[in-house]
Amino acid sequence: MVEHRMVDVNGIRLHIAEQGDGPLVALLHGFPESWHSWQHQFGPLADAGFRAVAPDQRGYGLSDHPDDVGAYTILHLVGDVVGLIQALGEEKAYIVGHDWGAPVAWHTALLRPDMVLAVAGLSVPPPFRGAEPPLTAMDKRFGGRFYWNYFNRPGVADAEFARDTRTALRKFFYWASGDARDADQGQPLVDPERGWLATMPDPEALPEWFTEDDLDALTESFAEGFTGALNWYRNLDRNWELTAPWRGAVVTRPALYVYGDRDLVPAFPGTPELIRRLPELMPNLWREPVELAGCGHWTQQERPDEVNAALVEFLRACP
Repeated sequence: MVEHRMVDVNGIRLHIAEQGDGPLVALLHGFPESWHSWQHQFGPLADAGFRAVAPDQRGYGLSDHPDDVGAYTILHLVGDVVGLIQALGEEKAYIVGHDWGAPVAWHTALLRPDMVLAVAGLSVPPPFRGAEPPLTAMDKRFGGRFYWNYFNRPGVADAEFARDTRTALRKFFYWASGDARDADQGQPLVDPERGWLATMPDPEALPEWFTEDDLDALTESFAEGFTGALNWYRNLDRNWELTAPWRGAVVTRPALYVYGDRDLVPAFPGTPELIRRLPELMPNLWREPVELAGCGHWTQQERPDEVNAALVEFLRACP
């Protein structure tokens, strides 16, 4: 059974869900998610001899939501992972992240390789620092319509998503899934006057992998609103500044990358080329990147069996 508790980490309190005994596997969710997005991974990881722990990351769910936008930089987020490993009585851990959780996982391996046994990222590939700040780059390329830039406007997306949280999450999860997206659907652009949700279909029925109970749990986790979660995006340019000392550095720990061929993230500008080059850029990439046919953005929820099999095989190969 999955057990829940609060832990003190890096100056804040995090809610965690955990199951199993053995080497620690930290499971880091993305936006707009919670610990619940890993529900299909707890049992298989525990059965394989691992201790699976998924926090609500800062700004999400039952964990603390600092008011300061500057409290959500990549250094704070990596600090939370480091503190979590230590608070759980471990010196090292396997780190697995999806969506925003993937950059946190990759950066934990980049900045604290001494604490990472191996790292896996779902949807978002390893970080390679660009030539200019990401918000600035996307603003230039798409005239301020890229969703990162929309999220960067204080209070705007916060209010749009909070007006009807359940509907917002239902539309967002369906829109970004393999059930709704085509591989060549285009970039996620927002009309600043209409908002983002107005362009998303509202499904008559949820996909089989995302039940009404899942939607209920997710909706409840955003009872405090979306501002904490959106503050992660509002630090994208700040993160670019903070990671300047690691320009040109690569993740050296054993690494696994898994993505869906209908996911919007791997189609971001420059990302397809990056994915093709990962075997030459990542010195310890475990096999080729794993591409899941017909899978959208919610990798471990849309394709739990395939993701679990890949994770267990990878983690067992990297003791």
